[in-house]
Amino acid sequence: MPPLYNPRMRLRRFLNPQTIVFILSLVARTISGPRTIDDAFITFRYAQNMISGHGLVYNPGEAVLGTTTPIYALLMTGLGLVAGGAHAPFPTISVVVNALADSLTCWLLVKLGETLGHRRAGLSAAIVWAIAPWSVTFAIGGMETSLFVLLMVSTFYLHSTNRPIWAALMASLSLLTRPDALLFILPLAIERFRQIVVGRHPRSPRSVMLETTAFCIPVAAWAVSGFLAYGNPIPQSILAKVAAYRLPPDAAFTRLLQHYGTPFLGHEILGVWWIGAGLLIFLTLFLIGTTEMLRKNIQTWPLFAFPWVYFIAFAIANPLIFRWYLTPPLPMYFLGIFIGIERIGEHWKPPTLLIAATTLAFISSLHGWTLHPDHGPENPAPKMAYIELELLYQKAAQKLQDQIKPEQVLAAGDIGALGYYTGAHMLDTIGLISPQSVSFYPIPASEYVINYAIPADLILETEPEFFVTLEVYIRKTLLADERFERRYQQLTRFQTDIYGSEGMLIYQRVSNQ
Repeated sequence: MPPLYNPRMRLRRFLNPQTIVFILSLVARTISGPRTIDDAFITFRYAQNMISGHGLVYNPGEAVLGTTTPIYALLMTGLGLVAGGAHAPFPTISVVVNALADSLTCWLLVKLGETLGHRRAGLSAAIVWAIAPWSVTFAIGGMETSLFVLLMVSTFYLHSTNRPIWAALMASLSLLTRPDALLFILPLAIERFRQIVVGRHPRSPRSVMLETTAFCIPVAAWAVSGFLAYGNPIPQSILAKVAAYRLPPDAAFTRLLQHYGTPFLGHEILGVWWIGAGLLIFLTLFLIGTTEMLRKNIQTWPLFAFPWVYFIAFAIANPLIFRWYLTPPLPMYFLGIFIGIERIGEHWKPPTLLIAATTLAFISSLHGWTLHPDHGPENPAPKMAYIELELLYQKAAQKLQDQIKPEQVLAAGDIGALGYYTGAHMLDTIGLISPQSVSFYPIPASEYVINYAIPADLILETEPEFFVTLEVYIRKTLLADERFERRYQQLTRFQTDIYGSEGMLIYQRVSNQ
């Protein structure tokens, strides 16, 4: 006799912890709605031009790879094609994609914890990741971060479950989503080499060939496409950022120390003293968790090495640390910390210590949210999801939309929202999509007020018809140059003190003298 249908039992099976955390992650991202970051608009414009038949370019007719995420740009292109074409609502599309990606990451963190023998720790990491401001901010911000983290965690999970061919494919796609994927791919490659050469269960030549092929085909396909389309598959934006920004030699190191000491934003509740205490506490817990993992399974070392490889690489390179640079190491950092806590409290029944720690981390992360943001959409959102600058650029774009002719050039240091909303031919003064700008750097340190300044000669020699900038970017360059005063007139000043600026300025060229 077949078993009787029991809807209550089916509901219990559906509402398992993995499903609940998946739903929690979806809700946390969809209630906020889009709060799009300027860099995301750059990717959206690449997708718009691809759909319009101009190719994967920012300015039609200029073959420059200014996005570091070709996979995400192509994904936006494909989804845009079925959601309205070049005028598709890309900010909304990206939120949907990122919400699904982060929710799958939460599901995988539980599975990864289970594979490592610490399912509860995996569940703790997933619960906190579901609402972590470092995760949600860039999902609703339209960035590729959520997809990158999903591919990274997928790679780690497939590696840990002994599925190297699929792991190699995910690693390859990760590299085409963010170039810093190399920081976890290299340790994994070293471990795979160790397993193949000196492991107890060496792989067959056919298996090794399939694994290598799975990794190489996507990368090779992009490399060939990049050479044919741009002359170089390496994004122009990487070179530009190195040249344009000026930072103290320990800027990245200091910022990373602060970040690793406050993964759950505890300093917002306890004050800045918690940064030092948190660094000591979380480093100790992570080391305990890592030791536990290596004792059980040595092949998992790349997973727990990644947060520190990432730390070292960025500290040495010392780039300007954009907010989304701080997200990728956190899932494994979370997992290592919770495994350490579970290891300390392993003799407690029930796991009181882990439950208490998860609750505190969850509450602390929720403290990084606000129910009513003071700008942009009024829906609940992380406090760090500030888009005041993007809203100002949208306002500037509205001011300029009817004034700029198709053949005229608009220059700016932040081109995302301006380019997306005006559709104008953009001159990027940093050089992300305008290689000619890079030749005007470096400039003297005395011309910087903050970490970026626009060289006077860049504007005066390229002569764009319109120019939008924060005042602080040109305070000691163009505003101190009498030639600029003769050649450009100020059309509008929007009030703002962002980055210590005295407004956002819009200029129009009035003379070729």
